[in-house]
Formats: sequence, C-alpha cells, structure tokens
Amino acid sequence: MTVLWNLLYVFLRAFLPALFERKPDTMEDAAPQTELRDRLRSRVRATWGRTAVVAILLLATCSASGCWLQSTRTVYVKDGQPVRIRETIKNAKVWVVGADGNPVAGKMDLAEGWYALPMDDEDIPLGTITNVPDGKDADPAK
Repeated sequence: MTVLWNLLYVFLRAFLPALFERKPDTMEDAAPQTELRDRLRSRVRATWGRTAVVAILLLATCSASGCWLQSTRTVYVKDGQPVRIRETIKNAKVWVVGADGNPVAGKMDLAEGWYALPMDDEDIPLGTITNVPDGKDADPAK
C-alpha cells in the first residue's frame, strides 16, 4: 500500500506544478487602426441611405401584394353559386335531416371534389331556425 502512496506522491509532485504554472504572455495589444475605422464608417454612412430606401420599398411592395409567408387569398363568390371543395375538410359541422324529418346536428368529412351548394328556401327543412342573433344555427329539438 505504501508503494501506491509513494507513486501517487511522485506523480502529483511532478504534474501539479506544471498544471498551475503561469505561462508567459505570447500576445500584446495591437495598435488601434483609426484610419481603417474611419474609412469603413464613412463607407457605411455613404451607402446606408440607398440601402434603407431599397429595404423600405421592398417591405411596402411585399405588404401591398400580400407576398408574406403562407398568405391567404380571398376570392369573392357570388351569392347562390356552387363551389367545389379543393381539400378534404375534416369534422365539418353540418345539419342533416334525420329519419323523422327534423334537422340533426352532426359532423362529417367533406371530401375533396365535392360541391357545396346554397340552400334554396324549399330545401330548408321545416322547423330549422336560421339567422339566430348570436350567429349560430340552433337545433329546434332543444
């Protein structure tokens, strides 16, 4: 056991001073380059006005044309015109006519390619309440 302690003692005596020994400085402060600094600052100041104008024009053009990422385009469809569904709509809230002839609230997937048509007055089942002030259709059974 004393042999291990002696080896550890020799190892620590040899390597600990090397770990904590201060290394000589190998660098020094550079001389300030004021001429280069002034030349670069003047170049930035000279081109800043043009860059700002281009950036503002680009921003205004993008905001006016709606070219932001994932922008939404709104298309006006005349009242009463059928539309074709482009993507499947999952869990769309729908009114269906039940076996007793009354409207029943339900959910279904509206598949891609289907047509959505407006309801004529004769298509509205009896007892259906529309244009409720809170903006939602109501189930007359409730």
